[in-house]
Amino acid sequence: MFPEAIATHRTAACVREAQADPVSIERGVRQLLADKVSGTHVGLWLLIPEYLRQGTWDLLRGWSGQPAGRLETRLALQLVNESALCVGSVRARRCLSQRGFELACGLPFVAADQPIHDLLDAHSVAQAVALQTTLGMIRRSLGHFVGGTLAVDPHRMRSYSKRQMRRRKGMDAGPAQKTSQTFFALDADTCQPICFTSATSAVTASQATPPLLALCQSILQPAGRPLVLLDSEHYSAELFRHARSETPFDLLVPLPQTARLKARIAQIPPEAFTPRWAGFATATVPHRFTGGSEDFHLVVQRCGERPEEQWFKAFLSTRHGDEVQALCQEFPKRWHVEEFLNANQSLGWKRAGTLNLNIRYGQMTMALLAQSALHALRTRLGEPWKNAEASCLARDLLGALDGDIRVHNDTVLVTFYNAPHAESLRPHYENLPAILESQNVDPRVPWLYNFKLDFRFV
Repeated sequence: MFPEAIATHRTAACVREAQADPVSIERGVRQLLADKVSGTHVGLWLLIPEYLRQGTWDLLRGWSGQPAGRLETRLALQLVNESALCVGSVRARRCLSQRGFELACGLPFVAADQPIHDLLDAHSVAQAVALQTTLGMIRRSLGHFVGGTLAVDPHRMRSYSKRQMRRRKGMDAGPAQKTSQTFFALDADTCQPICFTSATSAVTASQATPPLLALCQSILQPAGRPLVLLDSEHYSAELFRHARSETPFDLLVPLPQTARLKARIAQIPPEAFTPRWAGFATATVPHRFTGGSEDFHLVVQRCGERPEEQWFKAFLSTRHGDEVQALCQEFPKRWHVEEFLNANQSLGWKRAGTLNLNIRYGQMTMALLAQSALHALRTRLGEPWKNAEASCLARDLLGALDGDIRVHNDTVLVTFYNAPHAESLRPHYENLPAILESQNVDPRVPWLYNFKLDFRFV
């Protein structure tokens, strides 16, 4: 339970205590609405309809375990909105108050670092995983996932922690460094994240993948055997045996170019390769791990026509099927996870703060909620926002639209002045209560004490 007063940021330089009991919060929010608010973060309110459609408030209430009027759920919504604005810096170095941000969170203030730290530290990794699972099921029902092909990739961020930990060497020639690890699973067809797990730098990719696949299984509940695309560091006997016996997934992994692999490929007779087109042929042969008793499928592609110019690349799979489909159509989709991280890591997956896993899981799961709402917003608005990076969307839309917020009867009315691309926004936001009701969505905003929400563009 939080104390009756918490530290808040009025400005970047002014930190003061504010009453945080339910009565004081409601009084403060209603007073702000009565006073009217003008600011440049009014664009953030465009995400509120997506929160209503996806049930974000109920998800946060379930995670916090507190009644609606309590502070905890509203602080969690502040974290989601901060992620949407791509402001991952220390709160004492910037100011979001008095511009419409705090009111979008159902708060009369912007909480400082310590209350946020206490909130995240009070919730476990298991609670964050449960939140991811419920969010994933909602997104699956909304059609955000196809579930036929998945891409899994580790995302490592440099850590400046003083803790003792395993150091990892990156792709460059520099020294090994402390890192914080996050392992993402992406739907390779829709390029949307399904879930993630996080771990200390001592955990290997092969150790982290089984719980990630279990989380994907609980979300997707696949009827068939989806294909999971991984990179070469996932090549291990334990992972392949686990995937075949304990999961409904098939794996496809490129093999590291070791001397032993090259010798094995050299033993494959030329007639075992099937020409596909000029300069490209494939072959599949059995592969058995040392000390193992079951065979997997070694898929080899041969490039080049003349023997002296030929080179080979090998993959290991639990699935025996169309080689061209697997190598030329499915495996290139693995790079979508890199594209996703490049475009969205500024939501909260770019910098590593504390290595307290309770805090890391909570903070990054809030970023996952923000990404889900941003994806729905991009899809709804189309160009030029559909393919914009998260940082560009935050800078040019959510944090750049000038306007004001006021109450008219039972509706919070958000007015945008001279908004760019207003014609693409207007059909989705004017007369919003009627639009939401037509979609069987309750138009009342629970963190704004059941006021409805509408927009104007002037």
